[in-house]
Amino acid sequence: MGRKSIAVQVDVTNKEDLDTMANRTMAEFGRIDILVNNAGFGLLSAIEEASAREVEQLYGTNVFGLLAVTRAVLPTMRRQRAGHVINMSSVGGFTSGPGFSLYCSTKYAVEGISEGLAHEVAPLGLHVTSVQPGYFRTDFLDQTSLVKSQQVIDDYAGTVGALRNQVGDINHNQPGDPAKLAKAIMQLADMKNPPRQLALGSDTVAAQEERSARVARELAAHRALSLSTDFSAA
Repeated sequence: MGRKSIAVQVDVTNKEDLDTMANRTMAEFGRIDILVNNAGFGLLSAIEEASAREVEQLYGTNVFGLLAVTRAVLPTMRRQRAGHVINMSSVGGFTSGPGFSLYCSTKYAVEGISEGLAHEVAPLGLHVTSVQPGYFRTDFLDQTSLVKSQQVIDDYAGTVGALRNQVGDINHNQPGDPAKLAKAIMQLADMKNPPRQLALGSDTVAAQEERSARVARELAAHRALSLSTDFSAA
């Protein structure tokens, strides 16, 4: 038997669109088993260069949109006592750098939301996974998905400015294969006991390992100071 599907155009910042999406899905299939929160875009900008409006739009889609879609679907999953929320995070969900600090901050938010939500819904039989893709050969670095701040400050030419100049060379030369990523997401959706975090791409794995090693080194180096702030034992 072939799989049925429907297409519903949705603005993740529009509650009416989200209600229509949830209602049409339920009318067609009777249940919602998997939610993949994939809507998002990038902002290439130094923190000082970005306007309040540019940041609000970024958070409106990447964070508040994700929350809105999740809230629209969770009532159905709770009634079912079954479901899997898959939130597309990023290698930028645990590491950051010049030019992408604001984008990465939205993915840090996705990580925090996913971790907390996983604890909240686990007793109800629901699962939550944050997926952390590295650089995949998609159109993410095209102007259709990556916004550059209107303001450019010359003092950031050596950091953010350098990245602006490099983006064109990186675009469509990324190491990750989107078709293999899609297969990995399908495998994740079929898991009975899915992980709470899933790194995808050799670059993400390397970055995770480097970050874990750095955190361990810093904890060890500053352990005495870190433990010095508790009340003294009576």
